[in-house]
Amino acid sequence: MMSSLSLPRCRPAERPSFSIVARMMRVPINQTKAAVHRLLALLLVASLIGPSVVKGESASAPEFLLTDSCPASFELHDGGCVLRSRYKAYRSLRDAGVGGLKTGLPPLREGFTPQQIDLGRYLFFDPVLSEDGSVSCASCHDPARGFADGRAQAVGIGGHTLPRSAPSLWNIGFFSTLLWDGSKNSLEEQMQGPLYSPLEMGNNPAQLLETLNGNRTYRALFEQAFGTDTIALDQVYTAVTAFEGSLISLNSRYDLYAHGYHAALNEEEIAGLNVFRSFVARCAECHTPPLFSNQQLAVLGVADAPGEIMDPGAEAITGDASQRGAFRVPSLRNITRTAPYMHRGQKPTLEDAARFYTGGRGHEVPEGESLMIHWHIWEPQLTDREIQLLATFMGALTDEAFMPEIPTAVPSGLPVIPARQFASGNDVGFGAQ
Repeated sequence: MMSSLSLPRCRPAERPSFSIVARMMRVPINQTKAAVHRLLALLLVASLIGPSVVKGESASAPEFLLTDSCPASFELHDGGCVLRSRYKAYRSLRDAGVGGLKTGLPPLREGFTPQQIDLGRYLFFDPVLSEDGSVSCASCHDPARGFADGRAQAVGIGGHTLPRSAPSLWNIGFFSTLLWDGSKNSLEEQMQGPLYSPLEMGNNPAQLLETLNGNRTYRALFEQAFGTDTIALDQVYTAVTAFEGSLISLNSRYDLYAHGYHAALNEEEIAGLNVFRSFVARCAECHTPPLFSNQQLAVLGVADAPGEIMDPGAEAITGDASQRGAFRVPSLRNITRTAPYMHRGQKPTLEDAARFYTGGRGHEVPEGESLMIHWHIWEPQLTDREIQLLATFMGALTDEAFMPEIPTAVPSGLPVIPARQFASGNDVGFGAQ
């Protein structure tokens, strides 16, 4: 971080002291006035060229330097960070995969420089992106909660309750269908929604640029990452996208099993995997490995709270009545960290979520609604034992080996949100990258 300027040294004859004041009291009045004027002039000059503190900064703030190393699971190639994964060697009959253990991955948003990823990490945890400095991206996407927030409905700026829960960001760089309603297709486009929403972060482009460009530390960091000393909006979007694309979770015990190490799963978990992939439960047809999502929109007919107007889902975006109540199929990666479940947290536990699917086609559809329930949703009539096995297997999808390091301080000088908002936010064994 650029060091602040120090006050200019006064020449010995001009340094204010008690001796000067004493001598002034013994000289003629006109000389006294001249001395006072010189002293005031010195103080004025010092105030003009002395240290200036940008809002959110302090003279004692820590130094911030961007790393030259790629995050864990990535390697540097032609100046950009590229994912290393055995899944890259696998192929599929379809680009999206068909649910086999060795199904390939879709394309990843990768190739960002280490500096851009690291800058995005600071921005992600810095409340400076919000209008009043009260919320950050991590407010709704807390690492300790699977990069969700543990709430049935997310909470934005000023305590505003949002209509849906915050989806997890693990492996989000592989997704081309974003948000619950599938209305965004890129991470750069997606992040602008909460950033400028008056209910979420409440900012606007002009204020955001003014705030960031007024921060000397961020100007220096953006210059490291992008080579320019003036911050532009597309650079902000790129940096946050770079960080989010680095959130990789592909090293669970399930993944070891899928790659051929069968001892990675116990008998109960293998039995649960068999139920998951069976033609009775048909979970894998929508929650397709290895992402455990086919990225499609599906109408499930999950009921909202009694007395509340039904969330129209994708219909509100497309105007297509067949997509009423349609929501993106979420990933099941690190699913044990992201309770409650469904688009509005309607199901408190994994067992509750699994039990919904065995309750019969459309059994929760509100009276008066006629929804086109997804054809995979039928009546599997799973037993309590099978439901428990499903939940047990999904626990094997937990993997936080490549958890990014949560910064202890951010360039704005504001409190890092997870540490302030969640007292138990450091109980997950975060590994530094």
